Amino acid sequence: MGRNTRQNQPSRQSRSRTSLAASLGAAALKGGAAMSAYQGASHTDLALSDWQPMAGSADADLLPELGTLTSRARDLARNDGLMAGGLQTHRDNVVGAVLRLSAVPDYRLLGWTPEQAREWGNKVEAHFRSWADTTDCDAARTLDLLGLTVLALGGEMVNGDAVAIPKWLPRPDSPWATRLSVIEADRLETPPYLEGMARIRRGVELDGEGAPVAYHFRAAHPGDALYLRGDEAQDLNRWERVPAFTPWGRRRVVHLHAKERTGQSRGKPIVSAVMREFHMAGKYAQNELQASLANSLVAAFLESDLSQEAASALFGDQARDVWKESVTQSRSIGKLQAGAVIPLPVGARLQSFAPGRPNVAFEAFMLAVERRIAAGMNLPYELFAKDFSRVNYSSARAALLEAWRYFHGRRRWLTTTWLRPIYELWLEEAVNAGVIDAPGFYANRYAYTRCRFVFGGKGWVDPVKEVQAAKLRLEIGVSTLEQECAEQGLDWEEVLHQQRLEAECRREHGLPEPGATTWIANTADNGGDKEEGAPARKDAP
Repeated sequence: MGRNTRQNQPSRQSRSRTSLAASLGAAALKGGAAMSAYQGASHTDLALSDWQPMAGSADADLLPELGTLTSRARDLARNDGLMAGGLQTHRDNVVGAVLRLSAVPDYRLLGWTPEQAREWGNKVEAHFRSWADTTDCDAARTLDLLGLTVLALGGEMVNGDAVAIPKWLPRPDSPWATRLSVIEADRLETPPYLEGMARIRRGVELDGEGAPVAYHFRAAHPGDALYLRGDEAQDLNRWERVPAFTPWGRRRVVHLHAKERTGQSRGKPIVSAVMREFHMAGKYAQNELQASLANSLVAAFLESDLSQEAASALFGDQARDVWKESVTQSRSIGKLQAGAVIPLPVGARLQSFAPGRPNVAFEAFMLAVERRIAAGMNLPYELFAKDFSRVNYSSARAALLEAWRYFHGRRRWLTTTWLRPIYELWLEEAVNAGVIDAPGFYANRYAYTRCRFVFGGKGWVDPVKEVQAAKLRLEIGVSTLEQECAEQGLDWEEVLHQQRLEAECRREHGLPEPGATTWIANTADNGGDKEEGAPARKDAP
């Protein structure tokens, strides 16, 4: 009896679900709209009925359309001022004009003291500068590491990817042989004879776990077809397979791209989400400018209120020719000048022209569109449009703080996926050449290559308030001199060394220390022989 009850229970549940589904279906037919737990998933709502996006994987959604996105992003970067400015804002704030290595080996893993680690790091930084601050790091011998990094970041933002191939190119005029050959992402492509292989995604060959094992590069850029002749033209149809690593673990390809979804093999342009708005806003602005220009060329119209019978009675049978001659005699109407006496043709009157341009709603509309675009590029509107006319100090600082959260994340990503792999390549050469002493380098690769990079400083909105805040952070112990200097693109040890040299020079010249000099507003009432408000120096005894 109990067994039959348990056996019949699923049947009753199934019948219950069936009856519930039937009742919901009947309600949907009767009410005209199906009930849904999430309104955004409704298929009968008129606002959503034609919204049926494909639920594909990361590569299935991106790779078939990556070429179109890339070409359109490049066109915007070439011809749209807002796009060009937004990209430059990213480059200036993510990298800036400073790029310095701060080697911080994990001394605990290496069994060193902090002093040993600092001394080792200072030596490494000095040798690294001899490579990174010169064109020795560039296979093309045109850029230093800062220039290559800015170039790679720009390529990643526009193309979705930036790729560098490390090469071993010894030269008699250089102590280093490691060079970086930066190539455009268009050359990273699957060969035609390998199309359809599931593990090769737009030139990236993956293993069973999704890790890159090799990259396939076209020997020449597909856009150079017009410039290649003879054997060079055959490079358009030649591919080279480059393993991701050597058998001993040396990286052979540095692939910079932002990974947003699991299984994503390639990156996408930074403006992919707002590309439509960018294009339409640019067209709208151009059309408004052309309309305003056309309207500005017209001052007035000549109008005639003569009927056909009146014109025939006045001018005879050749009314058109007589009117044309009359207009010719009134050429001074062609250009309006101050104090002009305008002779009008017979039967004509001057009608002023009231243009409808510029459009009074143009600025407000473009402001709304630009705010949307700025959000899509992860920038505050004020920073994106370089427009701080509508903000005060508090709102400007809040916007910049929000922007710097994003920039700091991009800096960390750039260090992890681009700069640290490059530093590891150089350090391996320096260790094998005996320039840097690193016992057990391959067994302790992480400990030796642990590092940070100092980028361009973020500057100050209000220098006085920022300096006071930095002073308070140092006094209460929530910050360090290293952190404060790094935010301004400075190396803290170099700052201390320079301060020591300046202090010695001041003592030699009998000058007081900077801390003993205080600049105060001039409030003395000594007969008014000083300019009001001028600073006065007060030397401490």
